[in-house]
Amino acid sequence: MTDVPYPLSRRAVLRGAAATTAHAATDRPAAPLFGALNEQSAVRTLTVGDTRLTYVVDGAMELDPAGFLPAVPAAYWREHPEALNGSGRIAASAGGVLVERGGRRLLIDAGLGGNVLSPALGSSRAGALLRTLGRLRVPPESVDTVAFTHLHTDHTGLGFRTDGGGAPRKAFPRADYLVAAAEWEPFWRREVEVGAPSWDGFMVPMSKVLHRFGDGAEVWPGVTALVTPGHSPGHTTYVISASGGRQVLVFGDAFHTPVQLTHPEWPSGPDTDSDGVRRARETLLARLLRPRTHAFAFHFGDQAFGRVVRDGTGAARWRPAPARKLLPPPIRMP
Repeated sequence: MTDVPYPLSRRAVLRGAAATTAHAATDRPAAPLFGALNEQSAVRTLTVGDTRLTYVVDGAMELDPAGFLPAVPAAYWREHPEALNGSGRIAASAGGVLVERGGRRLLIDAGLGGNVLSPALGSSRAGALLRTLGRLRVPPESVDTVAFTHLHTDHTGLGFRTDGGGAPRKAFPRADYLVAAAEWEPFWRREVEVGAPSWDGFMVPMSKVLHRFGDGAEVWPGVTALVTPGHSPGHTTYVISASGGRQVLVFGDAFHTPVQLTHPEWPSGPDTDSDGVRRARETLLARLLRPRTHAFAFHFGDQAFGRVVRDGTGAARWRPAPARKLLPPPIRMP
């Protein structure tokens, strides 16, 4: 089992031990339940109460620490080499999180697709989201809702596909496409340039099918929107209510790396409003620290599922959750 930076709960340890024992009984090696922060994410799944969540990985990104996170002191990276990969960069996969319950399927975000990361921010290779879904035996037609945390290229890439005639069409043909009104309007007015998706490949076709919502709206049964602006004008966290009073917060890009949980004052380079990000993080931390609350982080290496806990000093830390590995990363960086 891969070491994790923060102590695990007794329940997590027992679950990991049980999984190891089960595999030993069949003479097969156990798939690690915890990945490393400095590795690209595997396709992993976690069941919380009556709800199953799966990280449908689309591709790999490597973020430049200075270019993407200029507010993080260089000394931090020197003191925490485990946070960087062998290239000295931050492993940050892209994809969507598939939420399944009661025979229905919700996809939150749609990966990077054919888009590429700006060289000033890092490097990327993607486009495997639909292939990953195929390997999971999830037909695009079976997804009934696609909800976007925000409209940056690494979260919207596979929203639409180009048909034989060159016209974009929904990649998930039967799904409702949802985005917060506070997010849509500034992008539609072309007031946001950093990270904006293709105008003709995403914005125009999206304008014909989108459903807009406000803060607090129920966007899918048991899933409500918590608008947390700052990274983008209407950046949205999705709060998934599961059985037994459990919750999962899919917080998009409110946090790009676990150290921002400890230092919410350290913004990311692409944030449109640093003060807004700080306020959003304070709101989210108050909720993430509640009992029976899990979280999903798109860009936390191979530790996408976890919980936020207080360490011995009272600081907020990321505790990875035991999440079963279904498939290896579909794309790796050269």
